[in-house]
Amino acid sequence: MAKKPMLLSDLFHETLKDIYFAENRLLKTLPKMAKAAQSKDLQRAFTKHLRETEGQVKRLDQVFRIIGKPARGKTCAAINGITEEGAEIMKDFKGMPALDAGLLAAAQAVEHYEMSRYGTLRTWAEELGMPDAAKLLQTTLDEEKATDSALTKLAKSVVNVEAEQELLSYPMFLADKRDDLPDWRVCEQCNANRCPPQPTVNLE
Repeated sequence: MAKKPMLLSDLFHETLKDIYFAENRLLKTLPKMAKAAQSKDLQRAFTKHLRETEGQVKRLDQVFRIIGKPARGKTCAAINGITEEGAEIMKDFKGMPALDAGLLAAAQAVEHYEMSRYGTLRTWAEELGMPDAAKLLQTTLDEEKATDSALTKLAKSVVNVEAEQELLSYPMFLADKRDDLPDWRVCEQCNANRCPPQPTVNLE
């Protein structure tokens, strides 16, 4: 018996189930990330995106209705992997200076995945003659792009700067502590942080 040919409409449906699973997974993950975040700004960003994600799921429900299919997801290995990495960051960097930077990086990995999926689905919806579905998907795509831009701005202005500042506050990097480690010297260029002793090269 010949195998039924898979059409673009079938691929659209399968990918729609993929992103539906991803969004519902994020509804469970974002509250944990918001709770783990140390920066108030990052906490607010995660909480804001949680509300947006709830709206995005409702739009996907509408798209399922447009194609006459039940709103149902299928396991997405990609989003599972990304969220598992985020969980590892929360565990391994708990209480550490770089925690927020790691959480933000994980969040942006999710955003980039979602942008690629929504962009593809929007284009396919247009090709399949479903302007209403394309409009819904474009609205979500615009939200994802805005979230990614906001996270990038937050990383530059708050999170990464805080991580570096906290790292420099550790005794090993304080200039007034350099005498505690006589084997290290003050770098002539930065005049603050210690650099390891430079090897002496005998050219004779």
